[in-house]
Amino acid sequence: MKKLNFLFILLLLLSLGSCRSETETQPEITAQTVVKTGKLSGKVMSQNGSKPIGGASVFTFDEKYKIYHTLSDSDGNFVLEAPVGEKTVYIQTGNGSNFRTEISATVKDNETVNLTASQTKLNQVAKIAYVKGSYDKIEDIILSLGYTATQITNADLANINTLAQYDIIFLNCGSRNYSANQALYPVIDTNLAIFVANGGSIYASDWDVAYLVGGNDNTNNCGLSGGFVPDAKLCSKNTGSSGLLAATVNNVGLTAALGFNSLNIDYDLGSWQKIINYDPTYWEVLVKDSSTNDALMLRTNQFTATGIPATPIGNAPNTTFTTVCITLSGNIQISISVPQAAVPFLVALGATVGPCSGATGSGYIYYTTFHNHASGNIGNAGVILQYVILNL
Repeated sequence: MKKLNFLFILLLLLSLGSCRSETETQPEITAQTVVKTGKLSGKVMSQNGSKPIGGASVFTFDEKYKIYHTLSDSDGNFVLEAPVGEKTVYIQTGNGSNFRTEISATVKDNETVNLTASQTKLNQVAKIAYVKGSYDKIEDIILSLGYTATQITNADLANINTLAQYDIIFLNCGSRNYSANQALYPVIDTNLAIFVANGGSIYASDWDVAYLVGGNDNTNNCGLSGGFVPDAKLCSKNTGSSGLLAATVNNVGLTAALGFNSLNIDYDLGSWQKIINYDPTYWEVLVKDSSTNDALMLRTNQFTATGIPATPIGNAPNTTFTTVCITLSGNIQISISVPQAAVPFLVALGATVGPCSGATGSGYIYYTTFHNHASGNIGNAGVILQYVILNL
């Protein structure tokens, strides 16, 4: 009897051990969370609703600050896929520091919610100024989009306190008037260097390349005295001839925003500033001559100079947004502006503070050999200038 009891107890222990072993070796089962998403659609328009804006960044974040991003097409249309829920949606051009819109929207599971035109208008954040020219009126294009710009003078350019109030300065062709303001230009050169080095952006057209590289009302030689861009970076001579010139858009982002990559530019004046040479590591060519590959439109954010004082520019002292560089899938980098509270979380995910390219703190310099001549004979160049305005 004792032997039978012993066998019974032994079998019972083996049975319990076998059950425990089975339980311990079973694989752990974890449920994967499926993110529910929906879509937001809309059309990015200028402030007054007159112009579709191509190439605008449209994005939002989830609760862990993962970005959901898309671009508007050449007609301003976009479809943004994002997680379900109440979202803050950002619409920006350039790096978002000068033109941006911030709206609230509800993303619904497996549905497309259409945003209204009043929600998707691109707002002006920047303070914009222009110097009146003789052959150019870019302020007309600014106003046609529903944005505002303040007229200033060369005397204002010579006053750093006045200049520093603005984020963007447009230098219209023929505004230099060197003979009337000759004593001002050394100060203007210094101030423009301070302005750009601290994040201000400049657009100069045709003859007003002299603000960049020196010379009088226009330039006829390389290495002239004056200006603030190093002579080795750019040379332009007033040797271009009038006529219709076939041109090619040389930038993928600009092509996508415009919806075309070739155009005819009407150089309807007797002569214009032809780019003779430039430093390709300093300048990016946006538009070129289709037959000769000569540069017709350049931009850079590589400006640096020693001894430049730190000077708050435009909205910088009061902004609650910071520019960051985020890398999307496919190793695509985008520069956007985000609320300062989001910056630590984005940095923890791999973002870096500042734009994705360019010298630290530098604003943009755009130079076009063409412009919107007061007679209005500009053709498709007009939409390129709209792009310039919105991406400075």
